[in-house]
Amino acid sequence: MHPARGIDRDSAVPFYHQLKQLIVKDIAARGLEPGDRLPGDFQLCERYGVSRTVVRQALQGLEREGAVVREKGRGTFVADRKSSEGFGHAMIGLFEEDVRGRNGEQTIAVRRLETVPANAAVAADLRVPLGADIVEVERLRMVNGEPWALTVTQLPLFVGKFLLGEDLSDVSLYGLLERKYGVRFATGRRSIEASPATEAMAEALGIRPGAALLVLRTLAFDEDGVPLERFAGFHRGDLSRFMVDVHRQDSTD
Repeated sequence: MHPARGIDRDSAVPFYHQLKQLIVKDIAARGLEPGDRLPGDFQLCERYGVSRTVVRQALQGLEREGAVVREKGRGTFVADRKSSEGFGHAMIGLFEEDVRGRNGEQTIAVRRLETVPANAAVAADLRVPLGADIVEVERLRMVNGEPWALTVTQLPLFVGKFLLGEDLSDVSLYGLLERKYGVRFATGRRSIEASPATEAMAEALGIRPGAALLVLRTLAFDEDGVPLERFAGFHRGDLSRFMVDVHRQDSTD
């Protein structure tokens, strides 16, 4: 069997990262459902012409992201999507921008601000072509100098371009985009889940790998339903608590 087209051997993007995107695209193209088995490691090696190490790195990455489940002795399966509850209502500052009720001095340090190619998941959420340039911002929030949350914000280029020349330390991205550039955020979808810290996250947050994180994810839209922002905030479980106001809804409403 000849290697399948897809791995660009001249690209600076690591093979395992390219393979992750190809596997996600293949799951969607084949209409696979949660619980469906994926090809084995050897089949993936042969199909894409890569080493077993590359395959393992790709599958481990997809497992960390919740896209697949690996079972020893059985194989790799499409993961079941986690159920979601409504979380939060106001499109203000967001939890990654304003930490209400928390004492102490809050600071935000920019770790990375750059244009990167959109992978399959980002492209789908932001509705841009696979590989299209997007703007990605990684910041570290601290309270009294202690790392508290690592945030990653991804924006389509027509929005993110405004941030490339800005100092994003200790500012609200929402506030900056709305006040200075007239970008209007109208609606959003939020989820929150527990996840273990990867080695990179643990190093940034000053915790041990595998420690509990509360992960807040948001996809924000303008009033026409156009995606403006994809956000993930990785909050230390030992320092974080989210509070939500709830209201009873009449069963006849």
